[in-house]
Amino acid sequence: MDATQIDRVRRFNRTVTERVGVLHDHYLGRDRPVGEARLLWEIGSGERSQGQDVRRLRERLGLDSGYVSRLLRSLEADGLVTVEPQPRDRRVRTVRLTDAGRAERALLDRSSDELAGSLLQPLNAAQRARLVAAMAEVDRLLTAGTVTLETVDPDHPDAQHCLRAYFTELQERFETGFDPALSLLPDAGELRPPLGLFLVARLHGEPVGCAGLKLPPGDAPADVKRMWVAPHVRGLGLGRRFLAELEDRAVRHGRGVLRLDTNKALSPAIGLYRSFGFQEVPAFNDEPYAHHWFEKRIAGD
Repeated sequence: MDATQIDRVRRFNRTVTERVGVLHDHYLGRDRPVGEARLLWEIGSGERSQGQDVRRLRERLGLDSGYVSRLLRSLEADGLVTVEPQPRDRRVRTVRLTDAGRAERALLDRSSDELAGSLLQPLNAAQRARLVAAMAEVDRLLTAGTVTLETVDPDHPDAQHCLRAYFTELQERFETGFDPALSLLPDAGELRPPLGLFLVARLHGEPVGCAGLKLPPGDAPADVKRMWVAPHVRGLGLGRRFLAELEDRAVRHGRGVLRLDTNKALSPAIGLYRSFGFQEVPAFNDEPYAHHWFEKRIAGD
């Protein structure tokens, strides 16, 4: 890692923490530190009558359970939230804002707007535009860095969520619609070891993409299957990251060729494959929804 880059990141972190006031115990002028304020804001973000799952909140914020429990106890003692176990599983806790909590969150929103305005106010119009654009880029790149990839069983609920979304999108985008029963998509068993694997991407604990690798017996080419990225996280480089991970896995399994097929309607995906080093080849299967077939020679050790 470049030492100069590390130094600049640390300098950026110091500037931001000082400028936005997270070093103070009374964040945004309220009687609570930034951790409590952020958790309170997150609980009320899109809050539904059934409340928020504490585990999901913890995953979304990347905090350990002990720290979240301490924050919740403090907010509960102040009468801002209620925390209750679910009747069917008392290990699962649900947190809700009280009326006082909703009022406090509204004050935090107004104070946050004022803080954002104070960051922009001293700058001229051109500087404001540059700062906002730079912040958007930093946000995008930091978000990309928080996405995790995990190998799961294709029947895992997160895998099934992604596959349903994938099939729905194909149905909407293909000229002829899409029926999984007519496709040559592998059965789930073909994406389990030793015949394959299935990856799920998560952002703040939520599934946002998937990709499978089919590993036929012997040294036959490995096939990329069922690769999908949720629309709201496209542009974070996740498709390229999936391909790099699948290529690495294929090499580790002794394969020298990685291949895939795709539909002409998926032009962004076609561009990605070409930029990643795939070359178009004659059809190597009878997939009824495919118009393009690609291969990439991958180097083993």
